[in-house]
Amino acid sequence: MFGHNFKYTLKTLFRNKTLIFWTFAFPIILGTFFNMAFSNIENSEKLEIIDIAIVNNEEFENNKIFKEAFENLSDEKNENRLFNTKYVTEEQAKELLENDEISGYMILEKEEPQIIVTTSGINETILKSVTEEIIQTNEIINNIAKNEIEKEIISQNYNIDYEKIYKNIIEMTENQEVNIKNISKNNLSYTMIEYYTLIAMTCLYGGILGMVAINQNLANMSNNGKRISIAPTQKVKTILSSISASYIVQLIGLSLLFIYTIFILKVDYGTNLPLIILLGLVGSFTGLSMGLAVGVLFKTNEGIKTGILISITMLGCFLSGMMGITMKYIIDKNIPIVNKLNPASMITDGFYSLYYYDTLDRYFFNIASLIIFAFIMITISIISLRRQKYDSI
Repeated sequence: MFGHNFKYTLKTLFRNKTLIFWTFAFPIILGTFFNMAFSNIENSEKLEIIDIAIVNNEEFENNKIFKEAFENLSDEKNENRLFNTKYVTEEQAKELLENDEISGYMILEKEEPQIIVTTSGINETILKSVTEEIIQTNEIINNIAKNEIEKEIISQNYNIDYEKIYKNIIEMTENQEVNIKNISKNNLSYTMIEYYTLIAMTCLYGGILGMVAINQNLANMSNNGKRISIAPTQKVKTILSSISASYIVQLIGLSLLFIYTIFILKVDYGTNLPLIILLGLVGSFTGLSMGLAVGVLFKTNEGIKTGILISITMLGCFLSGMMGITMKYIIDKNIPIVNKLNPASMITDGFYSLYYYDTLDRYFFNIASLIIFAFIMITISIISLRRQKYDSI
C-alpha cells in the first residue's frame, strides 16, 4: 500500500500544472529578477566598520571581559576589526547618537549590558549580536572558574590562588577567534541575503505540496480519500507515503533552483554551499510538515486551505525579516518567543548565522529546531487523521 500510494501521489503532483509552476518555475523566475536587480549593485562592497560608543563608567572599567573584547574588536591592527569605538560618558553617548554619529552605544549597569539605539538596522543588529556573544563568553568563564575552584576544594586545597585561576582562563579565551568578522564580499553581501531568502521561501512554499498530497487521502476531499478511508490500511503509512512523494517533488524543485542560480546566474555561495543545501533540505521537510498539518486540521475546501497556508507562510516570512532584516530585529527585541516558534525565522536565522558567525553552534541549533517543529506537525497530523470519522462516505 505504501508503494502504491507513493506512486499515485507522485503522478498527482506532477500532473498539477499550477502546483508545478509555483514549486519549480516561480522560484527560478524570482531568482532571475533578483539577478537583474542586484547584479551590479555590489562590485567591491565589504562590511564597513561600525561607529559605536561605550559608556566608560567604573563598572565597565572593572569588567575585563567586556573591556578586552571591545578593545580587540576595535583595534586598528586587528584584521577582523568590526567597530570604531568611542569611550565616553553617558551624556556624550546620547549626544553622539542623537547626531547620528554612531549606530548605538552600550552601557554596563549591574553587570547587565544595555544597547541603546534609535533605529533598527544591520549595524544595530550586529552590535546586539556581538554583545550577546560576550555575555555568553562571560558566563562560560564564570562556570569554568567555579569548576576549577570546586576541584581545588575537593582536593582539600584551601589555599586557592583565585587570581591565577582567573588569569589562566582569560589567557585561554584570548586565543579564541572572534565569531563575527569581516570576510570576503562573496559571503558578506546584501545580494546573497536575497538569494538566501529565495531558498527559504521555496522551502516554505513546499507546504502546498504536502497539503495537496494529504488532501488526496482525506475522504471529504477526494474519491481516492474515500477509498483509503474504508480500506484496512494504517493511516501512518498513508501519511508517510504521501509526504515522502511530496518531499521528492520538493527536492527536485529545490535542486533546479540551486542548479539555475549556480550555473546560469553564477551565484557564488562560497564554502557554505553544503551547509546551505543541508538547511534547504531540512527547511523543505519542515515546510511540507506544516502543509500536512494545515491539510488535516482545517475542515474546508482546498482553495481555502491554500489561502490559509500561504497566509501563515507569508506572515512568518514577514516576521522573520525576509522582507527586511529590520523586522526580525524588532521582533527579536520585543517579542522574542514569536520567532523562536516561527519556522520561517528558524530558516532565515540559520542562513544569517552562516552569514555572520564563524562557528556553527547557532546554525545547528536552528537545524535541530526545524526538525523538532516538523515532527511535532507530523505527529499532530497523524493523531488528527486517525481520529477522523465520517457519518457517510
